Amino acid sequence: MFTFLWALIIGGIIGWIAGMVVGKDIPGGVFGNIIAGFVGAWLGTLIFGNWGPVVADFAIIPALIGAVLLVFLLSLLMRAFRKSTD
Repeated sequence: MFTFLWALIIGGIIGWIAGMVVGKDIPGGVFGNIIAGFVGAWLGTLIFGNWGPVVADFAIIPALIGAVLLVFLLSLLMRAFRKSTD
């Protein structure tokens, strides 16, 4: 149980840092940060592999890079969607 909570906390921190790096807020607040952290960690590990320091089963460096890429791509998609509806 504690491992799951620890993973949620680390995922949220990774998503929060990614939002700060890109300069965009992630929709959904804390839950959005957690989802961005988990999906970003999956994406980063898929692209860059599993290297660097590991905390709560997250390879931190690829997870951060993947989360930054995810938040950046989502912000581009949201901006394009907003322009198309105006």
